[in-house]
Parts: sequence; C-alpha cells; structure tokens
Amino acid sequence: MEVVLVILQACVVIGAIVLGVRVGGIGLGLWGVVGTAILVFVFRLPPGSPPVDAFFIIIAVITASSAMQAAGGIDFLVSIASRIIQRNPRRLTYVAPLVAFVFTVLSGTSNIFFALIPVIYETAYRNGQRPERALAASTVTSGLGITASPVSAAMAAYLVLVESKGFGLPQVLLVTVPSAIIACLVTSFVQQRIGKELVVDPVFRERVEKGTVEVPESLEASFAQSQGSASASGSGTTKTTRTKTSGATPIEHTVPEGGKTAAWIFIVGTLLVVALGLFPALRPAFPDANGDLQPIGMSPVIEMVMFTVALVIILVRKVKPSLVVEQPLLRSGYVAAVALFGIAWMADTFISANQKTIIEPLGQLITAQPLLLAVALFLVAGLTTSQSATTNTLIPIALAAGLAPGVITAMWPSLIGVWLFPANGSQIAAVETDRTGSTRLTPVPIWHSFTIPMLVSWVSVVLSGLLIQLVVPS
Repeated sequence: MEVVLVILQACVVIGAIVLGVRVGGIGLGLWGVVGTAILVFVFRLPPGSPPVDAFFIIIAVITASSAMQAAGGIDFLVSIASRIIQRNPRRLTYVAPLVAFVFTVLSGTSNIFFALIPVIYETAYRNGQRPERALAASTVTSGLGITASPVSAAMAAYLVLVESKGFGLPQVLLVTVPSAIIACLVTSFVQQRIGKELVVDPVFRERVEKGTVEVPESLEASFAQSQGSASASGSGTTKTTRTKTSGATPIEHTVPEGGKTAAWIFIVGTLLVVALGLFPALRPAFPDANGDLQPIGMSPVIEMVMFTVALVIILVRKVKPSLVVEQPLLRSGYVAAVALFGIAWMADTFISANQKTIIEPLGQLITAQPLLLAVALFLVAGLTTSQSATTNTLIPIALAAGLAPGVITAMWPSLIGVWLFPANGSQIAAVETDRTGSTRLTPVPIWHSFTIPMLVSWVSVVLSGLLIQLVVPS
C-alpha cells in the first residue's frame, strides 16, 4: 500500500510539472504550489521547507539587474559585446560563444543574449559565413553562463543546498567556470565544421532565387561562379542576384547617458559578492550553537549586496523606482522566482516524506552510477525549462545519496538540457533572425540547429568538470 501511495504522489508531482510547463511562465510555480497543497491536504504529507533564501536572492539580483537596465547599463554591456564580436569576424564561431558566456556570467541572466543575436547574425552574414554556426553555438554557451555566474537564480538555489556541506561559492566557481570555458572552445571547434558553406547551402540559394534574402557582397563573386557552373552543367538558367550590402557599416548600439556608470556599479557589486565568497574572513562572524565563530552564509550576503547595488544605481543615476519595476528583466525574474518557489516547495514536500521509499533507493542507484545524475539533470531541465526548479528537485536527492559536492557540482551544468526542446525564446529568436535559413527547427522536436552544440557542450562540460573537481579543495 505504501508503494502505491508513493506512486500516486509521484504522479501528482510529475503532473503538476507537466501542466506547469504547458501553461508556461508563472504557471509552473503556481502548479507547483497546487501540487504541494494536494500532497499536504489529500495525502497528509507534512509541508516541506519553502525555498525562502533562494527566492529572495533571485528577487535581489533581478532588482539590481532591472535597475541597471533602467539606467542603460544593459545597453552598455551589449555595445561592448557587439564591438568585440564585429572586430573578430573571421573567428566569429569562437568569439561569439565566449562573449555570450562571459556576459551571461556578469549579468546573471541569459536574457542579455537576445540583444546579441542580430549582431552575431549580421556579422556572419556580411562576411559570407554560415550564421547557424555562431548563432547556435552562442545560444547554447550562454546557458553555460548560468551555472558559472555568482548572481544567477540557479546559483542562488544551488548555494543554499551545498553550503551546508562545506562547499561554497569559491569551490563552485572553481569547477564551473573553467569547465564551461573548455566546453565553449570544444563546442566552437565542432560547430565550425557543421553544415555546408553558405554559398552552396540549398536553402540559402532557394531563398536568394525567391528574392527573400540578398547575396552579401563578400559572396557575390563565389555565388556568381557557382551559378555559372550550374548553368554550364545543364542544370538550367538561373538568375544571379548581385546586391550590394553595407558590409563596412558597423552595427551601433545607442547607450543612454549614465549607462556605463550603472553597468560598472553592477559589475563592482558582482565582484564584491565573489570576493566575499572567496574570503570568508571578510564576512561578519557570529557564535554558532557550540560557541564557535562562524561567518554568515552567502545567501544574506548576496541579498544585502545586490539590493544595495540597486539602490546605488537608483540614487547615482537618478532612476525613478517606478521605472525599475517596469523593466522586462524584473518581470522575467519574478516569474523565475515564483516558478522556483512552487516547484522546489513541492519537491521538498515529496522528497522529505519519502526518504526510505524513494530517496534511499535512488541514492543507492546514483551512488553506484554517478553519471546518472547528469542524465537526470539534463532531461528534467529539458522538460521543465527551468534551471532553478531542476536544481531544487534533483540536487537534494544527490546530496542525500552521499555524493560528494564536488562531483555534484561537476555534473550540475547538465542544466544545459534546457535547450533540448526549441521552447526557449533565444532559440526561436535565433531561428527567426537568420534570414538565410541555415538556423532551423525540424518536425522532430529534439532535432534542430541547437542539438549538436548542446550535446557537445554537455559532454565536454561534465567530463572537464569531473577532472577539475579532483583538485578543488572541499
């Protein structure tokens, strides 16, 4: 009977997640709370611990990010990224993914990547390169920045779970940052060899013939030559499109006055969080239950620093508080916070009440085959499209199984599975922006332009992380 009840409870959890994903946005969190209510009132399970710290870390970070956005700081960061990308057109497939990763790390959100999509596309297109290579690789590697950023929502959720095991922010970053950089380089190397060159791509040539896309100036000679060869071989008469493009004109991003200052205030706040994590002696210490002095945890540190950053930006740049509330980043951050709250609360309620029935067998399985954790993280992230919710659902199971925090951290970037289905805004935006048609989706939901770079990034980041964690002190 106990097994039957656990199966029914599991169906409630899975059903709430599925329905939440179908509703999307804030619906994921709301269905999580409903699932929690069913577990408590119907199955009489004691309510788990709501993720209060993680919730308020997200709110604090997103408030600071929104203040920076309102003051033009995001525009400043995008302008820098744009210049870096456009100055390195020949190495675009290597430069763009690294830039997308670094700026996600700095801002704590991959939403910044949206503004880089047209820059990457135009740079590739104007220089006659296949846009899919840089666009798909950059989309994927921007996701790696989430698990390497000290101020991301997923990091907030993760730190709350692993700090009690003596594995803090410094150790996490020592594993996730270098492994992510390695994954970026490996992904770029593979992606540079994906697909046909643009000049011979059949989809691009068909769009040229239909007049939906122009031939970039850098490809006019090659395109005309290939057209002539096709005609000479009896393939029929075709029309050569010779349209001049403004390849020499750089793409400029207007930065509001004071945007640079706002961005630097946010960056300084981020660096302060990292410094306080690296050097616990800088944090105030108070006696614990045994009377020993212990520095305060990173959760209140991040909350205090980032809320202060938001206030400093508002005061220095004279930003109206009402304008901060209207920013898209704040709305998306609130959605992420509610989704995390609902799903994590439901998962903790289910897990806490079924330690012997569920957690111990799963723990034994993960202990025997640790790599199964990476697979589980990858698949659940793909199904929920939420790194924070996936973290709060699976990481407690891995910790309860006795898996070393270093090993768990090495596999945590498997959250890159969020790109499994083309359900993310940046994926859709990249496809829609690429007028050449090289970046595309297919009738098979899990097979698209982002599939190969996602899989390459996943394997390389986990393998390199597992090696790196061996030398990271606990």
